[in-house]
Amino acid sequence: MRKLPLAAALAALLLSAVAAAGPDDKKDDKAKPETKPDAALLQPQSSNSEGSVSVEGHSISYKAVAGTLVLHGSGDKENEPEVSMFYVAYFKKGAEATKRPITFIYNGGPGSATVWLHMGAFGPKRVVTSDDTHTPAAPYGLVNNDYSLLDASDVVFIDAPGAGFSRLIAADEDKSKRDEQMKDRKKTIYSVDGDGHAFAQFITQFLSKYGRWNSPKYLFGESYGTTRSAVLANILENEDSVDLNGVILLSQILSFDNGIDGPETNPGDDHPYELALPTYAATAFYHHKLPQQPAALEPFLQEVEQFAMGEYTQALMAGSRLDDTRKQAVAEKLHQYTGLPTAYWIKANLRVGGGMFEHELQGDSDLTTGRLDSRFSGPSLDPLSKESEYDPQSSAISSAYVAAFNDYVRRDLKFGEGRRYRLFADIDHWDFSHKAPGSPDTLQQSTNVMPDLAMAMKTNPDLQVMLNGGYYDLATPFFAADYEMHHMPIPAMLDKNITYTWYPSGHMVYAHEASLKLLHDNVARFIEQTDNVKH
Repeated sequence: MRKLPLAAALAALLLSAVAAAGPDDKKDDKAKPETKPDAALLQPQSSNSEGSVSVEGHSISYKAVAGTLVLHGSGDKENEPEVSMFYVAYFKKGAEATKRPITFIYNGGPGSATVWLHMGAFGPKRVVTSDDTHTPAAPYGLVNNDYSLLDASDVVFIDAPGAGFSRLIAADEDKSKRDEQMKDRKKTIYSVDGDGHAFAQFITQFLSKYGRWNSPKYLFGESYGTTRSAVLANILENEDSVDLNGVILLSQILSFDNGIDGPETNPGDDHPYELALPTYAATAFYHHKLPQQPAALEPFLQEVEQFAMGEYTQALMAGSRLDDTRKQAVAEKLHQYTGLPTAYWIKANLRVGGGMFEHELQGDSDLTTGRLDSRFSGPSLDPLSKESEYDPQSSAISSAYVAAFNDYVRRDLKFGEGRRYRLFADIDHWDFSHKAPGSPDTLQQSTNVMPDLAMAMKTNPDLQVMLNGGYYDLATPFFAADYEMHHMPIPAMLDKNITYTWYPSGHMVYAHEASLKLLHDNVARFIEQTDNVKH
């Protein structure tokens, strides 16, 4: 189902359709709830191992810890265990803790495990997948990751509550009470604010356990993980007094109203169509569907962006006042920029949602275009459907990631024997309501955490923010992320704290190896530079 976050599908968004999928729209992996208390969840666990990785020619020896930390409730529940949170941490051997940066890394969903960033981007091992086509079935290749982030920082991969080996805890011996406990856990933790506080508690507990309070600290989130990072940065800064050196965002979604998944559910708001247009254009460019193929992508996209924020925005703002002549002219321009027929744009009233575009772009060949990465294509499930019914990119690579990690975590990290690794948490409902900083009430409209990141930046004016995105990402379009950052409620003096980098890849930028190298080099440079901000 496309409306369920990025891991599952950024929930109603993706994001509006994103409620369970945020960036991560990979296959649904719902699990049955626990039926009895598990004593093993009540105590922290760990398994230590060692290894080495060669990063762009430099060998790094590391210690790996795969384990769990137990999170407790607050207030009158502070002694009550609520979550067993799984992580894998890699520490460079011989490094001085106070000088060695540490980066906390997580995927989105909401409710996704962090297998994607672990096995695809920054861990010491990387699974090999086909660039823009379906990866053949097992055996899959697991190789030294030349672009692991261990050359720049220690890294901690965290699975969200309920995902991976993380579990919600209901420990009462009475089954009926235990069921009520689990219901309460889900209601509290499976939410924007509950999730943010769980990650904050995990991080502060981790800093104490491993003596890293005085280390340079970074957050790295992908997809809904960027939503989490905004909330988490504000909680850490202003509730836990943990100043961060940097926040690194990949495939950002801060305001869910900007998502192109299902924008028709919010009639009157035309921003999603305007902000997705450059990604439509990039996708048509990649698949050679444009009436006139431009010589280069980026100059072409600059032209499309100007049209999107100018003539296209003005036409959509006119609504029913738009006359037929002008409507025809705009539709013809949209045809030139996207390859979709002029008549289709007219029939769609100049408003084409993400699923519609994915279904139509290559519809003459009965192919559906990828959502998370629009470089991918796959056979259409129903050629007569209005929208795409699955994501070819997710289907193309998910099996490789899942198989590689399940083998690696047990064989190399010595953790997980007899346990099931859940790709996604068992989430019946994700509460997207959010209490913004300074607001007396929980807001019920579409989630917008731009104020959270803004608050973190204003209360820590040294905080640096790095935005990364892919041109071929239809789950969280790059121009929407750019728009959000340029509309942050921060003083002009803090604009310089934000850097922007775009890649010729999709939502999982690292799935394209050349982009993975660029992503590594850019993030490593960012950490090196911001590590010295206060020195």
